[in-house]
Amino acid sequence: MFTGLSAFPLTPLIEDRFDEAAHAGLITRLIDAGVDSIGALGSTGSYAYLDRDERHQVARASVREADGVPVVVGIGALRTSHVQALAEDAQQAGASAVLLAPMSYQPLTDEDVFGLYEDVTAELSVPLVVYDNPGTTHFTFSTELYARIAALPNVAAIKIPPVPLDAAAARKRIDAIRALVPGHVSIGVSGDSAASTGLNAGCQSWFSVVGGTVPEAVLPIVRAAQEGDPAGALAHSERLRPLWELFAAHGSLRVTAAIAEHLGLVAPRCLPRPVLGLSTSQRENVVRVVEELHLS
Repeated sequence: MFTGLSAFPLTPLIEDRFDEAAHAGLITRLIDAGVDSIGALGSTGSYAYLDRDERHQVARASVREADGVPVVVGIGALRTSHVQALAEDAQQAGASAVLLAPMSYQPLTDEDVFGLYEDVTAELSVPLVVYDNPGTTHFTFSTELYARIAALPNVAAIKIPPVPLDAAAARKRIDAIRALVPGHVSIGVSGDSAASTGLNAGCQSWFSVVGGTVPEAVLPIVRAAQEGDPAGALAHSERLRPLWELFAAHGSLRVTAAIAEHLGLVAPRCLPRPVLGLSTSQRENVVRVVEELHLS
């Protein structure tokens, strides 16, 4: 479950409620495309905007609709006790693994973050993915902290931020992590535009935003890298450059939501307020790119 494409679908809302029917449709698309795992309630799934009951509902629905495909459920929250409760909910829902980012309001220290993972992993019965996303958490892991946390029980993977686009620099970064992290802990890359470089540099998985909505557009990148074809992986990614440019300009969540809305997969304005999504002119640019790239 910690190799290949881990696709992260939206958690679509309709009239400020979880749109379970639309969500089921997104999950079905992932299964039909042949993704390797499904990441429910990641940042693309707007986990931080949902209460515990909503998150339990999404976790149950994700596992139910996944038809045996492994489901990794996000459990991030501000308080350790809340994370532990969400972990229990995810396990009860049948999650194959959980995903934990160190959310904060007050700035966190390395010891705060280590203590969080120490407390949570002590009570887990499923694998845990360490989620390093400084863009949302405003906490940056050191490689040494990766190593400390990776030695805890049940830690099975680390989702790292985008690697440098230079191939040699990316390889150096992955090698530095691998030198300190136990071999049984998988290293996965995030940041869709850098995924091909990360996979070619030795990452075993790609935790993908847009892969949760249009998986068939990005699976060729993963499969090429897995087959030892780095040039092919880069070429498939380069074809999607107009999409990566939209991500850089407007953020991957808003662009992916606009794609899903344009394709009729979710209701209009599916994101949780106060997140408004894209403006009319920005949506027109997204539609243009969707049509140019034949995304469906």
